[in-house]
Amino acid sequence: MQRSLLVTLADDNHPDASVELVDQLYLGEGELLIDVAFSSLNYKDAMALSGNRGVMRTNPLVPGIDAVGTVVESSSDRFTPGDSVTVNGAGLGEFRQGGYTTSQRIPAGSTVAVPKAFTLEQAAAIGTAGFTAALSVDALREQGVSPEDGEILVTGATGGVGSVAIHLLDKLGFNVVAATGRVAEHGDYLRGLGANEVIDRAELSEQGRPMQKTRWAGVVDAVGSHTLVNALAQTQWGGTVTCCGVAQGPDLPATVLPFILRGVKLVGINSVDAPLALREQAWATLAEHLDTDVLDGLASTIALSEVAQAGEALLMGRRHGRAVVDVQR
Repeated sequence: MQRSLLVTLADDNHPDASVELVDQLYLGEGELLIDVAFSSLNYKDAMALSGNRGVMRTNPLVPGIDAVGTVVESSSDRFTPGDSVTVNGAGLGEFRQGGYTTSQRIPAGSTVAVPKAFTLEQAAAIGTAGFTAALSVDALREQGVSPEDGEILVTGATGGVGSVAIHLLDKLGFNVVAATGRVAEHGDYLRGLGANEVIDRAELSEQGRPMQKTRWAGVVDAVGSHTLVNALAQTQWGGTVTCCGVAQGPDLPATVLPFILRGVKLVGINSVDAPLALREQAWATLAEHLDTDVLDGLASTIALSEVAQAGEALLMGRRHGRAVVDVQR
Protein backbone atom coordinates (compact mmCIF):
# COMPACT_ATOMS: atom_id res chain seq x y z
CA MET A 1 0.00 0.00 0.00
CA GLN A 2 1.09 3.56 -0.66
CA ARG A 3 -0.03 6.89 0.74
CA SER A 4 -1.37 9.07 -2.06
CA LEU A 5 -3.37 12.20 -2.72
CA LEU A 6 -6.20 10.93 -4.90
CA VAL A 7 -8.57 13.17 -6.87
CA THR A 8 -11.90 11.65 -7.87
CA LEU A 9 -14.23 13.52 -10.20
CA ALA A 10 -17.91 12.77 -9.61
CA ASP A 11 -20.61 12.76 -12.27
CA ASP A 12 -21.51 16.34 -11.34
CA ASN A 13 -17.87 17.37 -12.07
CA HIS A 14 -17.25 18.03 -8.38
CA PRO A 15 -13.69 16.96 -7.46
CA ASP A 16 -12.91 15.18 -4.20
CA ALA A 17 -9.26 15.32 -3.16
CA SER A 18 -8.21 13.18 -0.21
CA VAL A 19 -5.05 11.62 1.19
CA GLU A 20 -5.53 7.88 1.56
CA LEU A 21 -3.83 4.50 1.42
CA VAL A 22 -4.20 3.00 -2.05
CA ASP A 23 -3.08 -0.19 -3.74
CA GLN A 24 -0.90 -0.85 -6.76
CA LEU A 25 -3.71 0.17 -9.10
CA TYR A 26 -2.33 3.71 -8.71
CA LEU A 27 1.33 2.75 -8.96
CA GLY A 28 1.55 3.83 -12.58
CA GLU A 29 3.72 2.35 -15.31
CA GLY A 30 7.41 2.66 -16.10
CA GLU A 31 10.81 1.01 -15.99
CA LEU A 32 11.69 2.59 -12.65
CA LEU A 33 10.04 2.11 -9.28
CA ILE A 34 11.00 4.92 -6.92
CA ASP A 35 10.38 5.86 -3.34
CA VAL A 36 9.05 9.38 -3.84
CA ALA A 37 10.44 11.89 -1.38
CA PHE A 38 9.14 15.15 -2.84
CA SER A 39 6.96 16.57 -5.57
CA SER A 40 5.93 20.17 -6.19
CA LEU A 41 2.88 22.32 -6.84
CA ASN A 42 2.56 23.70 -10.36
CA TYR A 43 -0.29 25.52 -12.06
CA LYS A 44 -1.18 22.34 -13.94
CA ASP A 45 -1.35 20.45 -10.63
CA ALA A 46 -3.73 23.07 -9.26
CA MET A 47 -5.92 22.60 -12.33
CA ALA A 48 -5.95 18.83 -11.80
CA LEU A 49 -6.87 19.31 -8.14
CA SER A 50 -9.80 21.47 -9.25
CA GLY A 51 -11.06 18.66 -11.50
CA ASN A 52 -10.12 20.32 -14.79
CA ARG A 53 -10.75 17.64 -17.41
CA GLY A 54 -8.21 19.21 -19.76
CA VAL A 55 -5.49 18.12 -17.32
CA MET A 56 -7.16 15.27 -15.48
CA ARG A 57 -7.09 12.69 -18.28
CA THR A 58 -7.80 9.70 -16.03
CA ASN A 59 -10.25 9.39 -13.17
CA PRO A 60 -9.42 8.87 -10.32
CA LEU A 61 -6.01 10.51 -10.59
CA VAL A 62 -2.92 10.92 -8.42
CA PRO A 63 -1.79 14.45 -9.43
CA GLY A 64 1.77 15.72 -9.32
CA ILE A 65 3.62 16.38 -12.58
CA ASP A 66 6.95 16.08 -10.75
CA ALA A 67 8.43 13.16 -8.83
CA VAL A 68 11.78 13.20 -7.04
CA GLY A 69 13.10 10.24 -5.12
CA THR A 70 15.29 7.16 -4.92
CA VAL A 71 15.26 4.21 -7.31
CA VAL A 72 14.05 0.96 -5.73
CA GLU A 73 13.75 -1.21 -8.84
CA SER A 74 15.07 -0.65 -12.36
CA SER A 75 14.77 -2.46 -15.68
CA SER A 76 16.75 0.33 -17.37
CA ASP A 77 20.51 0.20 -17.80
CA ARG A 78 20.65 3.95 -17.08
CA PHE A 79 19.74 3.61 -13.40
CA THR A 80 20.35 1.27 -10.49
CA PRO A 81 18.71 1.01 -7.05
CA GLY A 82 19.83 3.82 -4.79
CA ASP A 83 20.12 6.44 -7.56
CA SER A 84 18.57 9.86 -6.90
CA VAL A 85 16.31 10.81 -9.81
CA THR A 86 13.78 13.37 -10.96
CA VAL A 87 11.13 13.27 -13.66
CA ASN A 88 9.21 16.32 -14.83
CA GLY A 89 6.08 16.14 -16.97
CA ALA A 90 6.13 13.03 -19.20
CA GLY A 91 2.39 12.64 -18.60
CA LEU A 92 2.64 12.34 -14.81
CA GLY A 93 -0.36 13.85 -13.07
CA GLU A 94 -2.35 13.90 -16.33
CA PHE A 95 -2.85 10.61 -18.19
CA ARG A 96 -0.29 8.83 -15.98
CA GLN A 97 -0.47 8.56 -12.16
CA GLY A 98 1.68 11.32 -10.66
CA GLY A 99 4.03 12.25 -7.88
CA TYR A 100 1.68 12.99 -4.97
CA THR A 101 2.38 9.56 -3.53
CA THR A 102 5.02 7.72 -1.53
CA SER A 103 5.81 5.20 -4.28
CA GLN A 104 5.52 5.45 -8.06
CA ARG A 105 6.63 3.89 -11.32
CA ILE A 106 8.13 6.37 -13.79
CA PRO A 107 9.45 6.21 -17.40
CA ALA A 108 13.22 5.89 -17.58
CA GLY A 109 13.38 7.73 -20.91
CA SER A 110 12.16 10.95 -19.30
CA THR A 111 14.06 10.59 -16.03
CA VAL A 112 17.24 12.49 -15.15
CA ALA A 113 19.73 11.85 -12.36
CA VAL A 114 19.53 14.61 -9.76
CA PRO A 115 22.69 16.72 -10.19
CA LYS A 116 25.07 16.61 -7.24
CA ALA A 117 24.57 20.37 -6.85
CA PHE A 118 21.06 19.77 -5.49
CA THR A 119 19.39 17.86 -2.67
CA LEU A 120 16.21 15.94 -3.43
CA GLU A 121 14.16 18.74 -1.87
CA GLN A 122 15.93 21.36 -3.98
CA ALA A 123 15.34 19.30 -7.13
CA ALA A 124 11.64 19.32 -6.27
CA ALA A 125 11.76 23.07 -5.66
CA ILE A 126 13.06 23.39 -9.22
CA GLY A 127 10.46 20.96 -10.54
CA THR A 128 8.66 21.38 -13.85
CA ALA A 129 8.56 25.16 -13.44
CA GLY A 130 12.33 25.50 -13.05
CA PHE A 131 12.94 22.85 -15.70
CA THR A 132 10.68 24.80 -18.10
CA ALA A 133 12.51 28.02 -17.26
CA ALA A 134 15.82 26.36 -18.10
CA LEU A 135 14.42 25.03 -21.38
CA SER A 136 13.29 28.57 -22.22
CA VAL A 137 16.64 30.13 -21.37
CA ASP A 138 18.48 27.41 -23.30
CA ALA A 139 16.23 28.11 -26.31
CA LEU A 140 17.05 31.83 -26.24
CA ARG A 141 20.76 31.05 -26.18
CA GLU A 142 20.37 28.38 -28.88
CA GLN A 143 18.78 31.05 -31.10
CA GLY A 144 21.78 33.30 -30.58
CA VAL A 145 20.37 35.79 -28.07
CA SER A 146 23.21 37.24 -25.98
CA PRO A 147 23.42 39.78 -23.14
CA GLU A 148 24.85 42.38 -25.54
CA ASP A 149 21.67 42.31 -27.63
CA GLY A 150 19.50 44.12 -25.09
CA GLU A 151 16.76 43.56 -22.53
CA ILE A 152 14.96 40.28 -21.91
CA LEU A 153 11.30 40.40 -20.87
CA VAL A 154 9.94 37.77 -18.47
CA THR A 155 6.14 37.64 -18.12
CA GLY A 156 4.29 35.88 -15.31
CA ALA A 157 7.33 36.86 -13.31
CA THR A 158 6.20 35.84 -9.83
CA GLY A 159 5.30 32.31 -10.93
CA GLY A 160 7.66 29.38 -10.75
CA VAL A 161 8.78 29.61 -14.38
CA GLY A 162 9.24 33.36 -14.23
CA SER A 163 11.09 33.35 -10.91
CA VAL A 164 13.67 30.79 -11.99
CA ALA A 165 14.02 32.30 -15.47
CA ILE A 166 14.79 35.73 -14.01
CA HIS A 167 17.50 34.30 -11.79
CA LEU A 168 19.09 32.17 -14.53
CA LEU A 169 19.10 35.06 -16.99
CA ASP A 170 20.64 37.37 -14.42
CA LYS A 171 23.38 34.83 -13.62
CA LEU A 172 24.11 34.59 -17.34
CA GLY A 173 24.58 38.35 -17.57
CA PHE A 174 21.28 39.40 -19.17
CA ASN A 175 19.41 42.62 -18.39
CA VAL A 176 16.03 41.34 -17.21
CA VAL A 177 12.69 43.17 -17.10
CA ALA A 178 9.96 41.41 -15.09
CA ALA A 179 6.25 41.90 -15.73
CA THR A 180 3.81 41.30 -12.87
CA GLY A 181 0.37 42.41 -11.77
CA ARG A 182 1.65 43.07 -8.24
CA VAL A 183 4.52 45.51 -8.67
CA ALA A 184 4.25 47.09 -5.22
CA GLU A 185 3.81 43.77 -3.44
CA HIS A 186 6.48 41.73 -5.22
CA GLY A 187 8.86 44.27 -6.75
CA ASP A 188 11.53 43.69 -4.12
CA TYR A 189 11.17 39.92 -4.48
CA LEU A 190 11.72 40.12 -8.25
CA ARG A 191 14.65 42.50 -7.96
CA GLY A 192 16.16 40.13 -5.43
CA LEU A 193 16.03 37.38 -8.05
CA GLY A 194 17.91 39.59 -10.49
CA ALA A 195 15.34 41.72 -12.33
CA ASN A 196 16.78 45.10 -13.31
CA GLU A 197 13.31 46.57 -13.75
CA VAL A 198 9.77 45.57 -12.79
CA ILE A 199 6.80 46.69 -14.91
CA ASP A 200 3.05 46.33 -14.55
CA ARG A 201 1.62 43.52 -16.64
CA ALA A 202 -1.21 45.90 -17.64
CA GLU A 203 1.26 47.46 -20.07
CA LEU A 204 1.12 44.23 -22.06
CA SER A 205 -2.21 42.58 -21.31
CA GLU A 206 -4.58 44.60 -23.54
CA GLN A 207 -4.95 44.53 -27.31
CA GLY A 208 -2.22 46.60 -28.98
CA ARG A 209 -0.98 47.54 -32.42
CA PRO A 210 0.44 44.76 -34.62
CA MET A 211 3.82 46.52 -34.72
CA GLN A 212 5.08 48.57 -31.77
CA LYS A 213 8.25 50.35 -30.68
CA THR A 214 10.94 47.72 -30.26
CA ARG A 215 12.48 47.00 -26.89
CA TRP A 216 13.13 43.29 -26.26
CA ALA A 217 16.03 41.20 -27.55
CA GLY A 218 14.25 38.14 -26.19
CA VAL A 219 11.20 37.13 -24.19
CA VAL A 220 10.31 34.31 -21.82
CA ASP A 221 6.50 34.24 -21.86
CA ALA A 222 4.34 32.11 -19.59
CA VAL A 223 1.10 34.01 -20.18
CA GLY A 224 -0.04 33.79 -23.80
CA SER A 225 -2.89 35.74 -25.43
CA HIS A 226 -2.52 39.54 -25.75
CA THR A 227 0.55 39.59 -23.51
CA LEU A 228 2.41 37.31 -25.90
CA VAL A 229 1.15 39.25 -28.92
CA ASN A 230 2.37 42.57 -27.50
CA ALA A 231 5.71 41.02 -26.58
CA LEU A 232 6.11 39.85 -30.18
CA ALA A 233 5.17 43.31 -31.47
CA GLN A 234 7.87 44.90 -29.28
CA THR A 235 10.68 42.46 -30.05
CA GLN A 236 13.73 43.69 -31.95
CA TRP A 237 14.73 42.53 -35.41
CA GLY A 238 15.85 38.91 -35.25
CA GLY A 239 14.87 38.52 -31.61
CA THR A 240 13.45 35.36 -30.07
CA VAL A 241 10.30 34.89 -28.01
CA THR A 242 9.72 31.65 -26.13
CA CYS A 243 6.25 30.66 -24.96
CA CYS A 244 5.42 27.99 -22.41
CA GLY A 245 2.16 28.96 -20.68
CA VAL A 246 -1.40 30.14 -21.10
CA ALA A 247 -2.16 31.98 -17.86
CA GLN A 248 -3.97 34.73 -19.79
CA GLY A 249 -5.25 32.38 -22.48
CA PRO A 250 -4.27 29.96 -25.27
CA ASP A 251 -5.34 32.34 -28.04
CA LEU A 252 -2.86 34.25 -30.20
CA PRO A 253 -4.75 37.23 -31.68
CA ALA A 254 -1.76 38.40 -33.71
CA THR A 255 -0.62 39.20 -37.23
CA VAL A 256 2.36 37.80 -39.10
CA LEU A 257 3.97 41.25 -39.36
CA PRO A 258 6.58 40.84 -36.55
CA PHE A 259 7.74 37.59 -38.14
CA ILE A 260 7.91 38.96 -41.69
CA LEU A 261 9.08 42.53 -41.13
CA ARG A 262 11.43 41.97 -38.20
CA GLY A 263 12.39 38.31 -38.48
CA VAL A 264 11.12 37.63 -34.97
CA LYS A 265 11.21 33.96 -33.96
CA LEU A 266 8.54 32.34 -31.78
CA VAL A 267 9.80 29.16 -30.08
CA GLY A 268 7.42 26.86 -28.25
CA ILE A 269 8.60 25.19 -25.04
CA ASN A 270 7.13 21.76 -24.30
CA SER A 271 8.36 20.44 -20.97
CA VAL A 272 5.99 17.45 -20.99
CA ASP A 273 7.38 15.68 -24.05
CA ALA A 274 10.91 17.11 -24.15
CA PRO A 275 13.40 14.47 -25.33
CA LEU A 276 16.05 13.21 -22.95
CA ALA A 277 18.87 15.28 -24.49
CA LEU A 278 16.99 18.54 -23.84
CA ARG A 279 16.12 17.41 -20.32
CA GLU A 280 19.73 16.66 -19.49
CA GLN A 281 20.90 19.96 -20.98
CA ALA A 282 18.31 21.94 -19.00
CA TRP A 283 19.33 20.27 -15.74
CA ALA A 284 22.98 20.93 -16.58
CA THR A 285 22.13 24.62 -17.03
CA LEU A 286 20.37 24.62 -13.66
CA ALA A 287 23.27 22.86 -11.93
CA GLU A 288 25.78 25.34 -13.34
CA HIS A 289 23.92 28.61 -12.87
CA LEU A 290 21.19 28.29 -10.24
CA ASP A 291 22.22 29.63 -6.84
CA THR A 292 20.86 27.20 -4.25
CA ASP A 293 20.59 29.98 -1.63
CA VAL A 294 18.30 31.87 -4.01
CA LEU A 295 16.38 28.67 -4.75
CA ASP A 296 15.85 28.01 -1.04
CA GLY A 297 14.65 31.58 -0.62
CA LEU A 298 11.92 31.33 -3.24
CA ALA A 299 10.65 27.91 -2.11
CA SER A 300 8.42 26.77 0.75
CA THR A 301 7.51 23.22 1.76
CA ILE A 302 4.00 21.93 2.39
CA ALA A 303 2.61 18.57 3.48
CA LEU A 304 0.59 16.29 1.22
CA SER A 305 -2.52 17.16 3.24
CA GLU A 306 -2.02 20.87 2.46
CA VAL A 307 -1.76 20.55 -1.30
CA ALA A 308 -5.44 20.95 -2.20
CA GLN A 309 -5.76 24.21 -0.28
CA ALA A 310 -2.49 25.51 -1.72
CA GLY A 311 -3.73 24.63 -5.20
CA GLU A 312 -6.82 26.79 -4.71
CA ALA A 313 -4.63 29.69 -3.60
CA LEU A 314 -2.39 29.26 -6.66
CA LEU A 315 -5.36 29.38 -9.05
CA MET A 316 -6.52 32.57 -7.36
CA GLY A 317 -3.11 34.22 -7.74
CA ARG A 318 -2.33 34.22 -4.02
CA ARG A 319 0.96 32.30 -4.18
CA HIS A 320 4.36 33.11 -5.64
CA GLY A 321 7.65 31.29 -5.95
CA ARG A 322 7.83 27.52 -5.62
CA ALA A 323 5.96 25.10 -3.36
CA VAL A 324 7.65 21.79 -2.55
CA VAL A 325 5.37 18.91 -1.55
CA ASP A 326 6.78 16.61 1.12
CA VAL A 327 4.85 13.43 0.32
CA GLN A 328 6.05 11.74 3.50
CA ARG A 329 4.19 14.31 5.66
